[in-house]
Amino acid sequence: MNWIPFIEIAGTFAFAVSGAFAAMNKQLDPFGVLIMAFVPAIGGGTLRDVLINDLPVAWLRNTTIIWVIVLAGIMAMFFARQLKRMQRMLFLFDAVGLGLFTLTGIEKGLAHNYSPGVCIALGMITGSFGGVLRDVLLNEVPLLFHKEIYALACLAGGLAYFLLKNFTVLANWTDLACIAIIVSIRILAVYRGWSLPLVYKKREQQA
Repeated sequence: MNWIPFIEIAGTFAFAVSGAFAAMNKQLDPFGVLIMAFVPAIGGGTLRDVLINDLPVAWLRNTTIIWVIVLAGIMAMFFARQLKRMQRMLFLFDAVGLGLFTLTGIEKGLAHNYSPGVCIALGMITGSFGGVLRDVLLNEVPLLFHKEIYALACLAGGLAYFLLKNFTVLANWTDLACIAIIVSIRILAVYRGWSLPLVYKKREQQA
C-alpha cells in the first residue's frame, strides 16, 4: 500500500496548524492566519517541485491539500484558546510535520531517480523551507538558522532511511524509522538543550 499520500496529508495538516498558531501569536487577522497556514504547509514542497521541474506543483494537482490547509487554519482559529494552553502539542505538530515532509521529499527524489544525496537534500528542503518562509514573513529569524537542531534532524533521518534500505529485513520499516528519528531528534534537541556550536562567539573572543 502506498502510504505517501496519507503521510503528505498528515504533514500538511501538522504544518498548517503550526503556521496558523504562529500567525495568531503575532495577532494577525483571520485572513492572515489562513495565509500563514498555507505558507509552511506548501512552501517547502513548492520549492522542491520547482527545483526538479515537477510542474504544476503538488498542491495545484491535488486540491485536497488546499482543503486540508483551510480546515486546519479554521480549526486553529476556533480552538485558539485551547491551543494556547497546548504549547507542547503544537510543538509536536511542527516536529511531526518535519518528519513527514522530509520523507515525502526523499520519496519524490527517488521517484525521479535522483541519487541518495540529492534525495536527502530534497527531503530537507521539503521539511524545512516552508518554516523558513513562515518565519521570514512573520519577521522572525528562521529556526533553520538558529542554533537549534532542525535541518540536522532531517539529515539524520535521511541517512537512516538509505542505510535501512540496504537491509532487506528492515526495508518495510524505513519510512517509519525515518519519521521517528527526525521527530525524536527534534524533540530531544529542544527539551535537552542540544545545539550546534556558535562560531561567532569564538571570533568575538579572538577580537
